[in-house]
Amino acid sequence: MSKVIVTVAPTGGMASKAQNPNLPTQPAEIAESVHKSWKAGAAIAALHARRPDDEATCNAEIYKDINRRVRERTDIIINNSTGGGSNGDMLLARPDGLFESNFEERLKGCDAGAEMATFDGMTFADVHGGREILVVTTPSRCEFLAKRMQERGIKPEWEVFGPTHILQDVTRLIEKGYDKPPYYINMVLGADKGFQGAMPYSHDILAAMIRLLPPQSIFCVSAIGPAQLPATTQAILLGGHVRVGLEDNNYYARGKLATNEMLVERTVRIIHELNMEHASPAEAREILGLPPVKI
Repeated sequence: MSKVIVTVAPTGGMASKAQNPNLPTQPAEIAESVHKSWKAGAAIAALHARRPDDEATCNAEIYKDINRRVRERTDIIINNSTGGGSNGDMLLARPDGLFESNFEERLKGCDAGAEMATFDGMTFADVHGGREILVVTTPSRCEFLAKRMQERGIKPEWEVFGPTHILQDVTRLIEKGYDKPPYYINMVLGADKGFQGAMPYSHDILAAMIRLLPPQSIFCVSAIGPAQLPATTQAILLGGHVRVGLEDNNYYARGKLATNEMLVERTVRIIHELNMEHASPAEAREILGLPPVKI
């Protein structure tokens, strides 16, 4: 069987140190956590940036600082977010009292020299921190973002939260030539009450979404909170890859706060117990068709 790529998502754009003091938010903290996760077996780092006040940003200079610190210590694949987060630079106040995700800010995630970037083509409305937030990624915005990645030589990590994202956005843009196979598609499941438009996790939902993927796709599964462990384990059994980390899940077990490396170590242990192997960054680059790097 092919090797399993383990992605660590150390920070995210929503969780806070108040929820988990182990959450890394500043460049040095993030680089240190990624280094520990790399030593534990992670091959990709899905990175979010934070301002000095810990609020979300896609500021390219902050991303460059994170990326430089990570690359000085590891050959892990660097994957910057274009999703941003739910506060800080990522929100625009509207006259009607609603808040809207800042699409222009999100684009800056492509401008820091990453090998990959998350392609977040979602459109949804949600409530976070007492604010009603609109995330509007229209078809033309999706195409603009895909073109930006293509121009910069960035491979998309296509993020999908449900079947419509696969059919409406990802498949359409792949068919228009904005990515080369293999297409790397990350399915985010398990969000409480449809948060961010995501589907709940179940065996049937995951299996159905896999069947909808375009030809020549390889898939990754990340899941929120307590769904992370069963969903990623099922993904391994179904021949996929996995993402773990504090972006998605604060806990190692009920009442026990996690660190990123704890979650990576457990995932790698499960892979080995299933008589499989985790991929090194060099092996993951070969699987994904990315050029090699040296440190």
